Amino acid sequence: MLLSLSNVPRDYAWGSPTLLADLEGRVPAGGPEAEVWFGDHPGDPADVRGGGTLDAVTGGSLPYLLKLLAAASPLSIQVHPTIEQARAGWARETELGADDPNRNYRDDNHKPELIVALSERFESLSGLRPLSDTQRLLSVLGGGRGVAELSSRLKADADADDDGDALRDVIGWLLSGDAQAVVDDVIASVRAAAATVSGEWATTLRAVAEIADKYPGDPGVVVALLMNHVVLHRGEGIFLRAGLLHAYISGLGVEIMAASDNVLRGGLTPKRIDVAELLSILDTTTGEVPVLRPAEVGAITEYPVPVADFALSRIALNGEAVSVDVSGPTMVLVTAGRVEVRGASGDAVAIPVGAAAFATPDEGRLTLSGQGEAFIASPGDSSAAD
Repeated sequence: MLLSLSNVPRDYAWGSPTLLADLEGRVPAGGPEAEVWFGDHPGDPADVRGGGTLDAVTGGSLPYLLKLLAAASPLSIQVHPTIEQARAGWARETELGADDPNRNYRDDNHKPELIVALSERFESLSGLRPLSDTQRLLSVLGGGRGVAELSSRLKADADADDDGDALRDVIGWLLSGDAQAVVDDVIASVRAAAATVSGEWATTLRAVAEIADKYPGDPGVVVALLMNHVVLHRGEGIFLRAGLLHAYISGLGVEIMAASDNVLRGGLTPKRIDVAELLSILDTTTGEVPVLRPAEVGAITEYPVPVADFALSRIALNGEAVSVDVSGPTMVLVTAGRVEVRGASGDAVAIPVGAAAFATPDEGRLTLSGQGEAFIASPGDSSAAD
């Protein structure tokens, strides 16, 4: 069975007023449009053409949630637990009510994510930079007291085997509320350097200065200074594993994640930050996060991920039909052009840009035709590990 899906954009404050409208070729709604959810998540299940919502079809059993994401300003810095951490946290908080402000864990699942850029430029903060590189960055900020204090604290564990202890300690200190004078001084130094510095760190400094304009005085701005500034181009993606500190800054993308709502925040937000719990699940392994790039030849780009919850591939259509074998509940999200999806049963649906088709597991094989671009989401390899 093939079903046509749509949904209403969610109006989170960080959403773009134009990116989703431009994608779909419609007039902007006049306010922020942040995400469109294609899934059976109880928070916002997709609408089925003809009536009803997807959760009535699936029983809420989808292991993934597929989204369009459109950011005009930074999302909160955040991290997600491993499945073991989620289960332990959920068990600890069983006596708290669902809306208790002290609850961190909304379910007992992990939440790995993959984002693929649809805009020509998609900016994010992804993972922690090696301390040696961050010290080089700090050296171009001048000799302010805040910068000197931050640099000194980052050097505290210089003889350790890795950078993790120093970074964990510094992030905890920044978010504790005890470092506000340093935060303000470092932000002032970043703003001054962003206006004058050229070369290696210019793009990063401008990005962090723009974040400071959105969140003045927020300690998350200095946390952002410790993170990798990653710019994706259209068709490129990054996988965000459990424990990896990250935040999307701006741009339009296709996002897929495990069906979970477990988020620990680390700045750039007025929402509650549980510093101790954040630090307990934070992966302080440093280094660049690999960029997954689109195939240079062929119609299909796969974005390999080491989890069983989801798989995502990109299909570029140039008028020739492309057939894909699928197993499990599958979605086809159209992001450009005119695309028709036909199942093994013979059912066929034309999907407009910004909408999706849902194929029940019995379809087995999907054939896409037309001119344009689509993303296929399905459960992942059951042998993959967290």
